[in-house]
Amino acid sequence: MIRPSDLLVPRPEGLYCPPGDFHIDPVRPVRRALITHGHSDHARAGHAAVLATRETLDIMTIRLGDGFAGTRQEARPGVPLDLGGVSVAFHPAGHVLGSAQVSVAWRGLRITAAGDYKRTPDPTCAPFEPVPSDIFITEATFGLPVFRHPPPEVEARRLLDSLALFPDRAHLVGAYSLGKAQRLIRLLRDLGHDAPIRIHGALARMCDYYVSRGIDLGRLEPATVPGRMGRGFAGEIVLGPPSAFAATWVRRFADPLIAFASGWMRVRARARQRGVELALIISDHCDWPELTRTLTELSPAETWVTHGREEALVRWCALQGRVARPLHLVGYEDEAED
Repeated sequence: MIRPSDLLVPRPEGLYCPPGDFHIDPVRPVRRALITHGHSDHARAGHAAVLATRETLDIMTIRLGDGFAGTRQEARPGVPLDLGGVSVAFHPAGHVLGSAQVSVAWRGLRITAAGDYKRTPDPTCAPFEPVPSDIFITEATFGLPVFRHPPPEVEARRLLDSLALFPDRAHLVGAYSLGKAQRLIRLLRDLGHDAPIRIHGALARMCDYYVSRGIDLGRLEPATVPGRMGRGFAGEIVLGPPSAFAATWVRRFADPLIAFASGWMRVRARARQRGVELALIISDHCDWPELTRTLTELSPAETWVTHGREEALVRWCALQGRVARPLHLVGYEDEAED
């Protein structure tokens, strides 16, 4: 019998597979990196070789430049690859476009590292695919019982209702540039909002890429137009990265109503700190019921919990008679926006 630590072990660089000699989402440059998705706390430059889905490789190129790695290799969803005798397969994670779980199997043991994932339907990315595993490595970003996300369509409708109620105000919405912005746009389109949506320049390349992958975002227009300073875009929705809201950029808009789309908007103190008037609780991570439902559905022999509220989920597993332990990996936080 092999031990789980013979197949995957936490190291300062990240999860390491000794027999395959690779890391999963390493936080430091390594010889071979398997990347679950393109957010900056998981996808970093400087690795000698990177294996990821086509979309993640493309997104890393957009965000990090052509030379982000020495070599790169595309992983096709569900198609196993042999790395040093270890069978590796990427399966959809439902987090953002191209996001994947990494499943590794060796000598009869299978461990699946989910990366960041969600179970709520999202038309901008492939849905989470349950992978039967001996050990399941789950995130716990919102791993507390208080985190119960409302339906995203309800939150998007609140934005449209506010727009109708305050037609003289520009609605500025903070949304992460990869995943959240495109998902919110698609939600608004599916609710019948056909008007142009203004986007900050920092969102343009990623939105263009989503469109190139067949995701219809409707008509998008730049949020910066010469001669529109001061009273611009009353009655319109304007999306920008969170970092833009700390700059003078917001002063160009007509009586701006500040909104923010994030699972963290469940925490009222965070909304107040950001000066948010309209908090939209839209998350690309599992909430507490989704986390516990996933573990119940998969029923792994052991659960490893990482980057988030580890203790509560480990405690829940113990109360359910399930074996679980925290990994205490560092370096995986909310994505820093530039």
